[in-house]
Amino acid sequence: MFSNKQVLVTGGTGMIGRFLCQILLQQGAKVRVASLDSEHLCPEGCQFFQRDLTLMENCLEVTEGVDFVFHLAGVKGSPVAAVEKPASFFTPLLLFNTNMLEASRRNAVGGYLYTSSIGVYNPDSGYIEDKAWELPPSDKDYFAGWAKRMGELQLDAYRKQYQWDDLYCVRPANVYGEYDNFDSENAMVIPSLIKRALQAESELVVWGDGSAVRDFIHAEDVAYAMLHVVKNKLHKPVNLGCGSGVSIKQLAEAVVAAVNPKLKLEWDVTKPNGDPKRILDTARLQQSGYRLQVDLPTGIRRVVDWYRHRPEDFQRPSYF
Repeated sequence: MFSNKQVLVTGGTGMIGRFLCQILLQQGAKVRVASLDSEHLCPEGCQFFQRDLTLMENCLEVTEGVDFVFHLAGVKGSPVAAVEKPASFFTPLLLFNTNMLEASRRNAVGGYLYTSSIGVYNPDSGYIEDKAWELPPSDKDYFAGWAKRMGELQLDAYRKQYQWDDLYCVRPANVYGEYDNFDSENAMVIPSLIKRALQAESELVVWGDGSAVRDFIHAEDVAYAMLHVVKNKLHKPVNLGCGSGVSIKQLAEAVVAAVNPKLKLEWDVTKPNGDPKRILDTARLQQSGYRLQVDLPTGIRRVVDWYRHRPEDFQRPSYF
């Protein structure tokens, strides 16, 4: 499908983007990457553009002559950062989501996949695709959630006004993998636990009581699922997750097992747990025939091994 096609991956230097670029190259695509990262993080074999996608002129430049766009670029940070610095999430998301789709339309791009998020959901929605808009996003994802929703709404607007049918939307769960952000301030739960476990001498302290349940998916699975959605022309939003939950306690135990089984887990119950349960309904993905390839224990072991042997100059910025 993508052989000899010019494909743009925004955020192609990030953990999902790197896997997606590698798969596309294997399928014979000519891959272009747009990112704020430095060029040394670009997957080998890709044409690299270091561009700020909040600027329309840059979006027009990187989409010129492109057959298909995978728009992965986003603002990544911890739940705490999203609450404390909402404008740093809300404003850039609105700008580059809006500019990228409009630039793609002006340059007559054939197809376009938009990467939304589990953050668009309210926990009471059941995390079912068609019920997402019945309630506002969770308070913990409110600003970023609304910004992601606007990206989805823009797809609907362009589909209706311009009869542009080759538009796709995916909503990944909590994504982890090699090339993740291990920065202490912006790291999500899995890279944060791995980093602190590797630094710990005898015990690992974890926020909350471990009862919160989350849905995790490895970045490689997200990349393959994106291609599956496009190839099977799944035009409605598709949740990308495992569809079954893992408690933070189980997750922490898996990290300890992969890093150092002698570490003792301690729980700081003075810290918040977050939403009690966030598990995507993955019926639409499963019914389309896709099956996950990386289970959580295997994925964690892979990330631990990568982090232990990562290049010293590998840094993950706020845009992924």
